[in-house]
This record gives sequence, structure tokens and C-alpha cells, in this order.
Amino acid sequence: MRKFLVAGGIATGAGVGFVALLVVGTYSAAAGLNSGLGAGKSVGLAKGAVPALYQPLVQKWGNLCPALNPAMLAAQLYQESGWDPTAKSPADARGIAQFIPGTWATHGIDGNGDGKKNIWDPADAIPSAASYDCELAGYVKNVPGDQSSNMLAAYNAGSYAVIKYGGVPPYKETQGYVKTIRTLEKSFARPTTRVAPSQQAAGAIYYAQQKLGTPYLWGGEGTAEQGGRFDCSGLTQAAYQSVGITLPRVANDQYNAGPHPARGELLPGDLVFFSDDLTNSRAIHHVGLYVGGGYMINAPYTGAVIRFDKIDAPDYFGATRVTKDGAAALPTFKPGT
Repeated sequence: MRKFLVAGGIATGAGVGFVALLVVGTYSAAAGLNSGLGAGKSVGLAKGAVPALYQPLVQKWGNLCPALNPAMLAAQLYQESGWDPTAKSPADARGIAQFIPGTWATHGIDGNGDGKKNIWDPADAIPSAASYDCELAGYVKNVPGDQSSNMLAAYNAGSYAVIKYGGVPPYKETQGYVKTIRTLEKSFARPTTRVAPSQQAAGAIYYAQQKLGTPYLWGGEGTAEQGGRFDCSGLTQAAYQSVGITLPRVANDQYNAGPHPARGELLPGDLVFFSDDLTNSRAIHHVGLYVGGGYMINAPYTGAVIRFDKIDAPDYFGATRVTKDGAAALPTFKPGT
């Protein structure tokens, strides 16, 4: 685990007043944030959200047709395989895009132009996923409603069902799939407007504040058997669980629990991440809970205690503004759906 310098002049016992001042001051500075929100669709990808090896493919093929965008394609691939090109599901769905061999035989394309259609090769599978999406979009292009949502519904339930019901069909699974991908899409898109403040941030900070001074434990989730101790992602998971939001256990999956504010737009309650590879969110190795003023509460490493630390460091990767829908959309198992 990475090591931090103890924040100079900040004692654990002074935590209550320190956090309160930072939260009030930061939200006061952001008081006009909501008025600047917009619903514009971005085709840019958030920094590092897609592993660098696949980002050019997702950016290129995600713009294949108007119903698709790179962030949406990224959301589908992440939900299907978690970016694992060797993934194989119990249903025999294969590769980064989780194609069934029969579907691949009909819809797979030679994306890299090497004369072969390889279900295991992301250079073929990612273009094939985009091509298949756009083919479905063409089938349902005259159906009323949102073109992208109808395309995703056709992916899940078939184009006939979308045409029959004049939009996303009333199937719980299909409606859930569409909501999941459209929500995850926001975590892969580069924001073009300011990100709305979290409604649960204060409660998450309050929880973490109560844990200041608690010794770090690798794998700790704060259970009685563990003496109430945490590691970094165990602490952030518990902090948001206290306000009714269930995050994944691992830091690099927590990164996809909402949109990503820029460094200059951080607000208390944002999760801040640190990575061994600044081009790849899958290489994230540490997470903390931002409290304002350039500081976070975090469980740093074995031998240390939960404390305040500065977030500015060479391995600072980025931030996530957690939303309940964003957390709920994250896959609970991989690969396959």
C-alpha cells in the first residue's frame, strides 16, 4: 500500500471542527452548482475509465452510429466482462464483449482487418459489439422514444419486442438492463457540465469521521471480529453503506459508482483514487473520502490509523461522485450477464 505524510497540524481530536469547516466552506463555494447542470450527451471518455489498451477502439467504434457513443459502448463492455479479454461465462459467452459463439458467427466482424474474426481478440470483439448495437439500432429506428434506450432494449429482448411495445418493453429484466447501461454510461463519460453534488455526502463523511484513529487492517470491513478496523476500500464502502448506498468491495470497482468531477470541482463526499497506472482505472490501488480543502479521510496502510491526508500526490488518479443509481448499476459478478 502507498504511504502518506501525516497532515501537518491536524490532530485526530480536532477532526469534528475541521471536517465541519471544510464541508460548510466547500459547499458554500459550490452554492450555484445546480443551476449549471445540463443534460448534454458526451462522447468523450473519462480519464482512465477505459484501460489505455482499449480506449482507441472504444472511442473509434463507439461513434459508429448516432444511437451509440463511446461511453455507452464502454459501459456495455465493462458490464459484460470487466475488461477481461479471456472471460468465459457459464453460458459459454466469450471474450471482452461476451459473445455467444452462435451470435458471433452471424455478427462478428474482422475489426482489425487481419483476415480473421477472432472472438477472443478485443480488436475484433469491440468493433463487433459496436456493429451489432448499430445493427439493432437500425431495426428499431422508427420506434418512438429514445433511440439509444430502444437499441439497448433490442440487445436484451430482441428488436421484435421493442417494435411490438413501441419502445422499451415492460419486461423487468430488459428495463433493468437499459437502466444499468444508461447509468454506467455516466461513469465512463467525460463530464461536459459540472456534476451535481451528492445528497448523501455529509452522512458518509460523518461515519468516516467517527473512525478517525482506528488502526488499519488489510481486508478490514469494520466487523466485530476484526476489532472494527478497516482497509481503504472497506472504510469507503462502510461510510456509504451507512447512508444506504452499497458500493463494491474493491477500490477499482468503486471508481465506476458515479460520474467523475475534475480536480478543481471536488466536493466533500467524493471518493478520490490513486493508481499505479494513470491511464487505467483497473490499476487503482487506494481510495479515500474527500472532505475538502485538499484533504481526505483514509485508511492508509498497515501500521497507520484512519486519519486525514492530503490528496495531492503523483499517483492521484481522479474522483467519483457516488450516486445511488451509479452504485446499484455496478455488476455484482463477472463475466456475463
